[in-house]
Amino acid sequence: MIPYGRQTISQKDIDAVVDVLKSDFLTQGPAVERFEEAVAGYCTAQRAVSVSNATAALHLACLALGVGPGDLVWTSPVSFVASANCARYCGADVDFVDIDPDTVTMSVAALSDKLSEAAKKNRLPKVVIPVHLAGQSCAMEEIGRLADQYGFSVVEDASHAIGGTYQSEKVGNCRYSDIAVFSFHPVKIITTAEGGMAVTNQPQLADKMAMLRSHGITRDPELMDQPSDGPWYYQQLELGHNYRLTDIQAALGYSQLQKLDGFVARRTQLADRYGTLLQSLPLTLPVQPADTTSAWHLYVVRLMRDRIALDQRDVFEKLREAGIGVNLHYIPIHLQPYYRNLGFGPGDFPNAEGYYKEAISLPLFPALTDAEQDKVIEGLRLALEK
Repeated sequence: MIPYGRQTISQKDIDAVVDVLKSDFLTQGPAVERFEEAVAGYCTAQRAVSVSNATAALHLACLALGVGPGDLVWTSPVSFVASANCARYCGADVDFVDIDPDTVTMSVAALSDKLSEAAKKNRLPKVVIPVHLAGQSCAMEEIGRLADQYGFSVVEDASHAIGGTYQSEKVGNCRYSDIAVFSFHPVKIITTAEGGMAVTNQPQLADKMAMLRSHGITRDPELMDQPSDGPWYYQQLELGHNYRLTDIQAALGYSQLQKLDGFVARRTQLADRYGTLLQSLPLTLPVQPADTTSAWHLYVVRLMRDRIALDQRDVFEKLREAGIGVNLHYIPIHLQPYYRNLGFGPGDFPNAEGYYKEAISLPLFPALTDAEQDKVIEGLRLALEK
C-alpha cells in the first residue's frame, strides 16, 4: 500500500537521537533549546516554544492570549478538530468562518462579513485561528488588517505549513499574527515523532507558554511572590500542563530541520508533476495564489461529480483496493457529533460541506518515487473512467 504520507528518517536522524540517549539529558535539556532557536531562526520569529504536539501548542496559544469562559474563538471548519478544540479546552465558545472555495483556506470575504455582523451584536471573537490547509498559507495580510480593525488576536494554525512562504517570507514569521503553530507529527513536513512548536514575536507570550507547558511552574526568583528558599525552590504560579517536548524528540527535530528545504523541494516537484499529469482528468486541482508557495503537506484533488459515474466513496475504495492509500482531509468540524450538540449542523458552512463531498488526498511525501506516483495517477484514471 502506498500511504498518503510517510516520514523520512535518515541515519543522521538516528545518530542524533542516539547521541541524546547517551547524554545526561533525556527530557528537557540543551537539545530542546537548540531546536527552538533553530526553528525561530528559520522562520525569522523572535521566540519558539516547543511542546508535546500541535494541539498542545494551540491550547497554550489560547491560554497565553487570555482565552477563557465567555470568550469566542473562530476558526475554519475544514481542519482537524484540534483547531477548534483548543478553545473549548479554555472554556470558550467556538464558531467557524467558511472557506474560500478555490484555496480551501479561510475566506477573507466571509470573515469580513461575519465580523461586521458580530460587531453589531457586540459579540466579536477574542481570537481567530486561520488554518493553512495542506501547507497553503491563508491571506494573512488581509486577516491581520481585520484583526487591527476589530481588535482580535490571530493564531496561525500552520501545522501543515512549515517551509511554505507568504509574500516571499517564511510562514511562521508572525508578521500578521500573534502566534503561529507547527506540527511535527510523522506525516508532516518534518517530524519529532510527536511534537509541536509555537512561534511568536512577543516575548511575554513565549514566556507564558513556556511556563504553562510545565505545570505553570517557575524557577525565576523575579516572578515569585516570596524570597526563594534555596537553589531547589520553585513555585507554581498558575494551573499549567505537562506539555513538554523531550531532548530525544528535539534532537530528531533539529536533524530533520536541516533537510526541511530539501523535503519541501521534493514535495513541490511531486505536486508539479501531479498538476501536469492529472490535467486531463475530471478533477479540480489545488490552487496556489501568486503570493504564496505551499509546503505541500497534502495534495488534495476534488472530484468533478457531474462528470464522474462513481461517487466519492466508490472512487476512494477503488483506489484503496488498488493499493493506493488515499485519505480525506477533513470532515468539516461543525458536522462532528460534539459540535452538532453545540448547535451546528448541515448547511451552516456550504463551501466547507461542498469541499468535503469532493475531496480526496493523494499520496505525497519526499520518498514517493516517480514510479509510485505513476501508479497513483493510473489508479485514479482507471477509477474515474468507471
